[in-house]
Amino acid sequence: MSGLAALPTLALIFAQLSLLAFGGGSSVLPEMQRQVVQVHPWMTSSEFAALYALAQAAPGPNMLVTTLIGWRMAGVSGALVATLSLCAPSSLLTFCTAHLWYRFRDAPWRALVQRGLLPVTAGLIMASAAVLTQSTTTGWQTAVLTAVATLVFLVTRLHPLIVLAAGAALGMLGLLG
Repeated sequence: MSGLAALPTLALIFAQLSLLAFGGGSSVLPEMQRQVVQVHPWMTSSEFAALYALAQAAPGPNMLVTTLIGWRMAGVSGALVATLSLCAPSSLLTFCTAHLWYRFRDAPWRALVQRGLLPVTAGLIMASAAVLTQSTTTGWQTAVLTAVATLVFLVTRLHPLIVLAAGAALGMLGLLG
């Protein structure tokens, strides 16, 4: 299914993901990838990873991959439906609950909820990294590049654009098989 017939499915998938995106959109990447690659085989895992890389390289919000998936499925209509479906439900929920969250800012249960959500969010983000690593590792060279980039990010404060440029240069030189 593609084109306009995919719009209701796109809306449903991204609306659900919107309400699961604790800690930001990156936390739902594994489920997004599962939905568009396995459940609804709209693309391969490599194509998903390529769209994600393109979205990350572009300026703007880090969840532009949603827009690109929608665009790939149904053009401008798909891009709009996917993007709005990812943003609207969580924004509406946040708007409706912000008053209560602020009102109970000193309540003990609020601190417990936040403490419980932190490790879940970290786990979701680590799962995202694992899914993208599996999708983009096409050989030993890309595995080494992933490991080196991870190490650079963990031990230095080097700007991510420098690491992206280095990876792009290695790709352009044909060093990544």
